[in-house]
Amino acid sequence: MDDRLCKYAKLLIETGVNLQKGQRLIISSPVESAGFARLCTSAAYDAGCREVVVRWTDDYITREKYLRGENCIFDEMPEWQTRFYNDYSEEGAAFLSIHASDPEALKGVDPDRLRRANVSSGKALEPFRRRQMTNLFQWCVVSVPTEAWAKKVFPGLGVEAAVNRLWDEIYKCVRVADGNDPVKLWREHIEMLRVRRETLTKYQFKSLHYVNSIGTDLMVGLPENHVWEGGSEVTLGGIPFCANIPTEEVFSAPKKDSVSGSVVASKPLVLGGNIIEGLKFELENGKIVRVEAEKGKDIVDNELMVDEGSPYLGEVALVPFDSPISNSGILFYNTLFDENASCHFAFGKAYPCVKNGSSMSPEELKSAGLNDSITHVDFMIGTPDLSVTGITESGEKIPVFVNGNFAF
Repeated sequence: MDDRLCKYAKLLIETGVNLQKGQRLIISSPVESAGFARLCTSAAYDAGCREVVVRWTDDYITREKYLRGENCIFDEMPEWQTRFYNDYSEEGAAFLSIHASDPEALKGVDPDRLRRANVSSGKALEPFRRRQMTNLFQWCVVSVPTEAWAKKVFPGLGVEAAVNRLWDEIYKCVRVADGNDPVKLWREHIEMLRVRRETLTKYQFKSLHYVNSIGTDLMVGLPENHVWEGGSEVTLGGIPFCANIPTEEVFSAPKKDSVSGSVVASKPLVLGGNIIEGLKFELENGKIVRVEAEKGKDIVDNELMVDEGSPYLGEVALVPFDSPISNSGILFYNTLFDENASCHFAFGKAYPCVKNGSSMSPEELKSAGLNDSITHVDFMIGTPDLSVTGITESGEKIPVFVNGNFAF
């Protein structure tokens, strides 16, 4: 067995979810990735896990459901699934999600079925998602290769060669190599991100102005007492964890009604098992009022109709263009990787990125200017010439990004 596999699994348990002795771990995994899920299971029990519970997924079965299931099932969420996520999150279990699906698994599916399923699950799992967004438990999203995904990333290679190449690229992105200590390297990386986010928080910019040559010209207002996050999160109980591995971003929340201008996606977006290309948004007073896309516009339109908050931005994230994933030159067709190669926004629900936000009620977060929704969709906007200028309360303009990278 490749020693890197065991290192990767150990990293996810010790640094990703930072599993505590006696804590239950919930793993979500494609059936194709069962071998890696088993390694994570063993690593969890080595760390003193109380019990590992695995929820299996399968692209083929999911696609068959959306194509051939009775129409009514997309307006309901089975009680056992609702109880599964809500009850385990209320208990304080840790959640590890192995996200590795075919980027086009749901190509050709009725977008309305996707939207309705999103609405029904969003409403049913609101307690789970609220606890997740406010860090009431540890959670981590990761990826491992599957055949369909690997062939999409490396279409010129045979299946086995594509999978092996994708493994090699993932290992580079997560800082796992023969002879190294990835846990130590991640500790150092998280410290760097901590310094960066604290620097940004101290500025307390009133707004950020984004400009690049592909058409982005966007003014993004930030709420009072906003904070920047990134790298390591901390639960309300004081347990540090890393929600995404890999991660290169620092992020905050925009003020819901204070975003105006144009923004152009710099990379394709995988949304609802479909690939969206050539995406452009126009925003007025925070709301997306116009959508253009060369491919997949109907999928985006339906996602923006999920609820009142879905057409507003919920995240602003900064990632230097000169970063490991970006420098690989690979389009991963997987948001976990692509968003960490590029500055990005998300429309939908905001993380509670204001002072004491994790202890605020939904109503208090809305009063603070943050958006609420049952959806959260990241889209990438970073380019080599991206300029981001921070504007202070007094009107002073401070360069944050110059030519795609941090100015400080």
